[in-house]
Amino acid sequence: MSAPVHPGLRVRTSDGVELHVAEYGEGPLTVVLLHGWTLDHRLWQSQIAALKDRARVLAVDLRGHGRSGSSQLSDTNLFRLADDIHAVVTQCVPEGRVVLAGHSLGGMAMLEFAHRYPEVFERQVAGVALVSTTAEGHTHLSYGLAPWLGKVVRELETRGAALLALGGPLRVHRAVMPALLPAVRWLVFGDRVESETLRLTIAMISCASLGSIGGFRPSVGKMNRLDALSLLARVPVRVLVGNRDRLTPVKCTEAIVAALPHARLQVFDSCGHMLPLECPDAVTEALGDLVDEANG
Repeated sequence: MSAPVHPGLRVRTSDGVELHVAEYGEGPLTVVLLHGWTLDHRLWQSQIAALKDRARVLAVDLRGHGRSGSSQLSDTNLFRLADDIHAVVTQCVPEGRVVLAGHSLGGMAMLEFAHRYPEVFERQVAGVALVSTTAEGHTHLSYGLAPWLGKVVRELETRGAALLALGGPLRVHRAVMPALLPAVRWLVFGDRVESETLRLTIAMISCASLGSIGGFRPSVGKMNRLDALSLLARVPVRVLVGNRDRLTPVKCTEAIVAALPHARLQVFDSCGHMLPLECPDAVTEALGDLVDEANG
C-alpha cells in the first residue's frame, strides 16, 4: 500500500479518544473508508491504491482498533462509533462532499451515524457503499450452520465476548492468533484465500484490543437501523455481499434492498465476509463507479 499524504491524522472524539486516520490523495470529493470488527484500515489497501488518484481518501481506524485509542467498556458501542464518524467528517471534511464505504461493523456504524446526525448526513453524503454488513444486528447470524446449532453457537459466542471485554486495552491474544488461523479462515473467508491475505487478517485482529473484540458484541447484536435506510434514498448506494458469508449472509441484504430499490446489489460467488480482500478488483470497481456517480 502506498504511503499516505500524512503519517496519520489524529481526530479527537467527543469523549477524548484519539482516532488514527490515514489520508491519501486529494480532490473535492472525500471517500471515508470504515473497516469491520476486529480489523483496521489496512482492509482497504487495494481500494486505497486505486482511488487515491481519483479522490481524497480517509481510511479510519475505529476506536479500539489499529492505531486508534481504546475507550472504556461503557463507550464501546455503535452509538460512540456514530459520534466518531461525525468527528471525522466535521473535523476532516468540514465543507466538502463525502462518499462513505463501510464494511461489516463499519457499515452498521454508518447507519447509526445517519440516524443520529441526519442533517450532516443529508448535507454532505453523496454516496454510500454497504459491504458485507446488515441493518438488523445478529438477526440472520447462524455462522453458516443449521439454525438451531447457529443459535447455540451465537449464545456461547456472546458469553465469550463478555469475558473478552474485561481485558480492556490489552492485546494479549496476539500470542495465540497463529493457532486460531484455521478458525479465522473458516469463519470469515469463502472458498479460496491467499496465504498473504490470511496473514494480514491475523495481523489486523492482533491489533484490536480485547475490550473492542468483546465490547462491541452486545451493541452489534441488538442493532436495528432499518429506519435509517430512508436517509439513503437520495444518494447512490452499492450493496456488496458474498454468497459464502457466514457473519452477514445474503439474507441481510433483503431488507436493505427492499427499502432502497435504487441500490445496486452485487452478490459475489464463492466469497465470504472479507470482500475487500477476497475480490479486491470487483470491490474497487464498485467504489470507483460510486465515486463517478457522486461526482456526476
